[in-house]
Amino acid sequence: MKIILASQSPRRQELLRWLVPDFVIEPADIDEEVKTLYPPEEYVQLMAKEKAALSAKKHPQDLVIACDTIVALNGKVLGKPKDRADAFTMLQQLSGTQHEVYTAVVLRRGEQLVKELTQATVTFFSLTKGEIDRYLDTGDYQDKAGAYGIQHEAGVFVKEIKGDYYSIVGFPVGVVNQLLKKF
Repeated sequence: MKIILASQSPRRQELLRWLVPDFVIEPADIDEEVKTLYPPEEYVQLMAKEKAALSAKKHPQDLVIACDTIVALNGKVLGKPKDRADAFTMLQQLSGTQHEVYTAVVLRRGEQLVKELTQATVTFFSLTKGEIDRYLDTGDYQDKAGAYGIQHEAGVFVKEIKGDYYSIVGFPVGVVNQLLKKF
């Protein structure tokens, strides 16, 4: 049995290596456009399940690990920014506020499926236009939910975290370790 990571995220790859040394990287290409008819908690779980289902169809004998991470502000999903201007708007909205980060994890082998939803609450300091622009100049916002990566320069925006830091990074490694025991 192979382990398939249905993600191209370097962060997820690095953290999965803490648990298993050998796995195959095969991103699941699904439509991740934010669907506003779902609450954030349901949307993120739906995305992770769709990724797992797509990979499991190609690899029915193998163990698939799929994740999805979103940022939610006042019940509204902030997806991946379309461009720099969109990222700026998102970071302005997060400035001085508290928001939720949800990561859904799905492990699937054939019809056996286990899943977990993790949540963390993040509070940002108030951000100046200059701070936001300097961060955007790094390019780190690209392909990141809520337009930031906490593990890099955006870490200086964080006033407080309640919950699992690795959930915010996008791979709650402790939860994944527990779920792996079921296989």
